Amino acid sequence: MNRQKGILLVITGALFWGIGGTVSQKLFQDFAIDVDWLVTTRLLISGILLLTVQFFFKDRSQIMSVWKTRRVAFPLIIFGLLGMLGVQYTYMASIHHGNAAAATLLQYLAPAMIIIYLIMRKQAVLTRRDVLTVSLALIGCFFLLTNGSINQLSIPLPAIIWGVLSGVSLAFYTLYAVPLLKQYDALVIVGWAMIVGSVALSFIHPPWQMDFQSLTAESSIYLVFVIVFGTMIAFWFYIESLQHLVAKETSLLGSVEPLAAVFTTVFWLKEPFGTFQWFGTTCIIVMIVVLSLSRDSSSTTNKVSKNKKSLTLS
Repeated sequence: MNRQKGILLVITGALFWGIGGTVSQKLFQDFAIDVDWLVTTRLLISGILLLTVQFFFKDRSQIMSVWKTRRVAFPLIIFGLLGMLGVQYTYMASIHHGNAAAATLLQYLAPAMIIIYLIMRKQAVLTRRDVLTVSLALIGCFFLLTNGSINQLSIPLPAIIWGVLSGVSLAFYTLYAVPLLKQYDALVIVGWAMIVGSVALSFIHPPWQMDFQSLTAESSIYLVFVIVFGTMIAFWFYIESLQHLVAKETSLLGSVEPLAAVFTTVFWLKEPFGTFQWFGTTCIIVMIVVLSLSRDSSSTTNKVSKNKKSLTLS
């Protein structure tokens, strides 16, 4: 029963993440919601809700103890600004300029970026599995962005740039938080990082600067889904699934996220998706599966899987 509960939690969380990106695209396209405002509001409310969960269901003493020493507080601020805010803003900007499917798949290039980084830093040895993982990422990216034609991009250039930056941000986000997660619960680290990121972005676009009267019932429902279900509950369910499943299983089942983003973008929002783009999507999904199934504890691929076990978030 516990294992079934874990599977249900991780799949539900991954589905919420993937669908949340598509719903964000709907808000940008049909309701002219500002990207800066949505990122600020999403981070602020989700961060407060995650800390609330920590307060009622886990060790509440950790919530304020992270700020008691500079050794923890300073890295947490860096993580909030460059990691959390970096991931969230670049991902949403990529959706705004392109679509949720491409933005999510480009963000999932992060594991390949981490592998290359670890090898260049000589922190891991290149294996055949690493070569396969990076090759699948590059091939998938090529076909996703070109649809098989080298003369024309199938996705707007700004969306590609923001999407690649989202992958870089996610790679940093995944690696930088590891020491913090060894000391504190993931809900505390991520919750505070969200609040730090939202406060910083509030100087550019405060969450209260919004024409709330222009919101319709439909757009309000979409906003609640993106902020609550697509962010806070998605992350909470993923973390809870780790109590019932091994990290490898959660990583593998978490690959439902890009599939959910692609299918909802194509079949709900009716975004055009060519044959070669489907092939590129398949390559990236296979890369995620290969990464999740890694069994060699010394391989670079497995190091990436371990680093991501508590920090998968879009």
